[in-house]
Amino acid sequence: MSQKILLTGGAGYIGSHTYLALVSAGFTPVILDDFSNCSPAVLDRLQRLTGHPALCERGSVTDSGLVQRLLEQHRIGAVIHFAGFKAVGESVAQPLKYYANNIGGMVGLLQAMEASACRTLVFSSSATVYGDPASVPITEKFPVSHTNPYGHTKLVCEDMLAALRVAGPLWRMGVLRYFNPVGAHPSGLIGEDPAGLPNNLMPYVTQVAVGKRPYLNVYGRDYNTPDGTGVRDYIHVQDLAQGHVAAVQALLGKGESFTVNLGTGRGHSVLELVSAFERASGKTVPYQFAPRRAGDVAQCYADPSLAEDLLGWRATHSLADMCTDAWRWQQGNPEGYGQALAGDR
Repeated sequence: MSQKILLTGGAGYIGSHTYLALVSAGFTPVILDDFSNCSPAVLDRLQRLTGHPALCERGSVTDSGLVQRLLEQHRIGAVIHFAGFKAVGESVAQPLKYYANNIGGMVGLLQAMEASACRTLVFSSSATVYGDPASVPITEKFPVSHTNPYGHTKLVCEDMLAALRVAGPLWRMGVLRYFNPVGAHPSGLIGEDPAGLPNNLMPYVTQVAVGKRPYLNVYGRDYNTPDGTGVRDYIHVQDLAQGHVAAVQALLGKGESFTVNLGTGRGHSVLELVSAFERASGKTVPYQFAPRRAGDVAQCYADPSLAEDLLGWRATHSLADMCTDAWRWQQGNPEGYGQALAGDR
């Protein structure tokens, strides 16, 4: 039997792509999701792509008893912890929501794991833990800080994992600090489906291109960058999914804990991404400049060399690939999972 991997929040954007990558690598993923920020329709898409029904339990990672039951029932070999709220602006407006779910969920998960035989965990962290970096590219040795409650929850969770590693030598932890995930599965069947107004650049661009929104707001045109707009490290979600597979394989193999950046090592400005998307889609993306947003930084991109050294992983998809796949998803799913395809529930 193949090793079973529990994916908390596994029906979400990154979780669903990682599900497929794990299946391709010979693992059996088990999803735990409360569907508070994603659609159950994704399960039907996963079944179409794999040929098998997705193993999924509806529930919250904050329910420690439920998590422990799943760990024991399925004899889970490792957990990938995606479940967490992730909108920076919302975290500022509703900090308690973020502390209760992101930190409370991690505590519940770790208590369940401690009560079971599973001590192997991959954690979805974020480049937000670097705050406003003094320079780029960013290595894992850079000082960490936070500028909002969302980033604070990621740091607290990382600190919890570090404390557990000290307290218990059986724990094996992989912390993955994501940069900016974009794109979609090449089938066009799964992709990013933000609720309401998108918080991230790529889904906003795709919604403008498909006519769902009139124009894109570009926040800030006077940063110290080549064209004055913010520079970020955009990584294809397919590459990110492969990074999780590599992390699980390393932990189950060598068993040594690690913290690594998952990025491409190259930054692209807002206007670069817009131009690349226009070339990939053949659509014009109208935009207007707006004042800088509080908390935004000029440049943020990774030095991903440690992930290649430790995990044998590196990003392979180009910005053009990211735009092409994001556009395919948006065209085929103009209302996201809300527009069910034939065969969806």
